[in-house]
Amino acid sequence: MDTTSQSEQAPTKNVTSVERRSDREVVVTRWFDAPARIVFEAWSKPELFKRWWAPKSMGMTLHSCEMDVRTGGTYRLGFGDGMDFFGTYLEVTPPSLIVWTNDEGGESSSVTTVTLTEQDGKTLLVMSELYPSKEALDAEGGGAADATHETFGQLDELLVELASES
Repeated sequence: MDTTSQSEQAPTKNVTSVERRSDREVVVTRWFDAPARIVFEAWSKPELFKRWWAPKSMGMTLHSCEMDVRTGGTYRLGFGDGMDFFGTYLEVTPPSLIVWTNDEGGESSSVTTVTLTEQDGKTLLVMSELYPSKEALDAEGGGAADATHETFGQLDELLVELASES
């Protein structure tokens, strides 16, 4: 019988928490072992974003990634076969805030807000997806939050590499 407590076991990886906060909002929280400026770069530089955003287990490839990460800028993520995600950056404040629209959903489009708060060289990421209605969120099956467990693990790997370079 294993009697070791969780605190005595090997250190655990950062945990991705997904919470449906209301009928219209899903919030994901996650600590990353990197400064906010590096996490922000991974979210705002297309060549870095491409390396972690698509969940590998889904067999998806992000073929094209156009990002103008500034207030009023736009983005388009192309996965092939007409599967594109696109929208507009509503507010960008490096290295702590990125807010964008997800316009491919038409009237059921959501707004995503990512906040980055640094503490002792680590960064708390809070990502909120806000939908116009309960029906819009339900139609999305809970939003993109389900894939974040894997994609944030991929982001962890990239951040280790980027931190060692800086």
